[in-house]
Amino acid sequence: MNKAGFPKKPHNSYPHSGDDIPAALRDSNDAGSKIKLKPQVLIIGGLAGFLLLAVSSGFLFSLTTPKQTANSVVEPISSAPIVTNTPVNNDMVLGHFPYSEAPESELSPITGDSRIRMRKSAAVKFQAMVQAARSAGVNLVPLSGFRSVQEQKQLFFGVGAQRNQTPAERAALSAPPNHSEHHTGYAVDVGDGTVPATNLQANFDNTKAYQWLQANAAKFSFEISFPQDNLQGVSYEPWHWRFVGDTDSLETFYKAKNIKPVKTQ
Repeated sequence: MNKAGFPKKPHNSYPHSGDDIPAALRDSNDAGSKIKLKPQVLIIGGLAGFLLLAVSSGFLFSLTTPKQTANSVVEPISSAPIVTNTPVNNDMVLGHFPYSEAPESELSPITGDSRIRMRKSAAVKFQAMVQAARSAGVNLVPLSGFRSVQEQKQLFFGVGAQRNQTPAERAALSAPPNHSEHHTGYAVDVGDGTVPATNLQANFDNTKAYQWLQANAAKFSFEISFPQDNLQGVSYEPWHWRFVGDTDSLETFYKAKNIKPVKTQ
């Protein structure tokens, strides 16, 4: 308690208003009127006070400033959320990645009339898959394989005009030219020979062909390209499958596309 009967304030309290200024600072004018100091003492005292104030200010700043560790990251005040599992590619057009045409010398027929072709490595595996399915009583039928950029232009612009579709509407159903997986020679559209009415339709996933592909396609290095709710925003295409069984095909579809591994049980 002080002489006036009030409780003494702790030495480490911080000033918040004029009434909280420490007595030593608040009474400095009165003290100066009673005690006469020499000019040298005043100068030295003033300098020491200035240094003390600078040091204490730095100490207070260090207390109130958040500390950063070696691994801490300072984030901007406002920033857009980063979605790490979204494909990132500046060459994408309406959700489709760019692809180059397969060389003619690399193509091999997968039908008796040689009308539908795929890359040689993919063609061998696809024909083996067709045979395996047939042994299980399932009739896999190829509907489309390699497509040139010129053919894709007709599918995208020509059919889009016939159906009165905008490019964005068309892109949900067909890739723009230079951006179709069919250019690579690794992609194939598959139908069920026993129910051709489901060809290139979402209800293809009700067929025995689709169910067999779901269970067995990975054994032959094929996978579905556009499952439901795919990251590219392309319409669900249960009939569209791609070969990923060698280094070139793997890099063609996965390199620099920010797609993460899938955990299995």
